[in-house]
Amino acid sequence: MHTQFIVESTSPATARAAPGSLLSVLDLDFEDIQSILDRATILENEDPLKRMLRLQKRRVALLFYESSTRTRTSFELAAKGLGADTTLISSLSSSIEKGESLHDTGITLRALGAECIILRHLSSGAPYLLARSTGLPILNAGDGMHEHPSQALLDLRTMLAHLPAGGREIGPQTLKGTTIVITGDILHSRVARSNALLLPRLGARVVLCGPPELLPEIAARIGPGIEIERDFNAALRRSDVVMMLRIQAERIAGLHLNLDEYKSRYQANAERIAAHAPDAPIMHPGPMIRGLEITSEVADGPRSVIAEQVRHGVAIRMALVERAMNPPAAKAHA
Repeated sequence: MHTQFIVESTSPATARAAPGSLLSVLDLDFEDIQSILDRATILENEDPLKRMLRLQKRRVALLFYESSTRTRTSFELAAKGLGADTTLISSLSSSIEKGESLHDTGITLRALGAECIILRHLSSGAPYLLARSTGLPILNAGDGMHEHPSQALLDLRTMLAHLPAGGREIGPQTLKGTTIVITGDILHSRVARSNALLLPRLGARVVLCGPPELLPEIAARIGPGIEIERDFNAALRRSDVVMMLRIQAERIAGLHLNLDEYKSRYQANAERIAAHAPDAPIMHPGPMIRGLEITSEVADGPRSVIAEQVRHGVAIRMALVERAMNPPAAKAHA
């Protein structure tokens, strides 16, 4: 599994993915990231009635094989905010439950008129298969333990709103001198992986923190600019941004973890944050397990930007849906 951690951190060739697809943060160059951030701001501030004309009556399918609240809802609100018609297909309310393959489901959605598919799947690499099967733009809303690229982009937008780097153009120096501490179940986290692949490219230092059971040493090889720190207090003292992750109980069957010890060493509580990182924005991609990786005092406290992340998610996903439906001509054959 630990070898898989590194293998799945690389992006397969995406030459066959339709223009406008986003399967991995590695698909994006600096110009792409800048364009997405800029479009998010424009669309967020646009008159809603005018904005709804952008994709009026275009068809977007949300294909979710795993449960989701924030990602699914924000993608759906984003598409509808642009005027698109959306349909939600889940594994419990479709032919997927009867054993239909991802390939056949994708072909069916294309035949029904879907112009873009937003996919969340329990298997790493599923968006690549769907992209090849359908030829449609595919937006990866989370695939197994691989990636969650739209989350990394909304996390970046949130960070830029709270850091001096906020006014800089996107490039290799954008986050220079910034240290982001990501703590929790790193091994199973596609959010951690996408952030670890994106943020160092912008000049950030990413410090991963957690016990060996949830953070193998091999994680430091995910790319340049990544290091491991087992002492959470020491990591916090270096932090400019703190991101907490939940323990993914659904993915750790057979792993014996002492939760009381975990809380004592890695929980973001008010006393620890006040002592070691009083000025750092506190982030969490959700869902939170209050009382485990984070306390309510911190989650609802003055340094928390967790609800703000959700708001940024709608704007970023509007930009991604628009980009998928109307890809930039210059990128059409990239």
